[in-house]
Amino acid sequence: MEPCWADVDFSMGRIHHQLKSRASMHAYVSASAIIYTAAILEYLTAKVLEMASNARKDLKAKSFTPWHLHLANRKNEELDTLIKGTIASGDVIPHIHKAFSNKTAKE
Repeated sequence: MEPCWADVDFSMGRIHHQLKSRASMHAYVSASAIIYTAAILEYLTAKVLEMASNARKDLKAKSFTPWHLHLANRKNEELDTLIKGTIASGDVIPHIHKAFSNKTAKE
């Protein structure tokens, strides 16, 4: 299974293996399921990298870091629900609750 099947960048063989390993013992995995999964992975990868690039430009950084990927995932509500995991070295997004800020404490 070669990537040239559907002109995608992800390995069809690896996707087939992953789908087959998660299916029941004798389940058949069609070629269209493999191509569809590869297309979805490619789209999501492009979307996350585009948003991380925008985050990098906003912060005026010269290179990508896991922090930019983390920001891209957390800023998009759909991606945030899809990717609930933690990105290694991604830190946390700075946010101070209103109850803890000095302005509301004085009022």
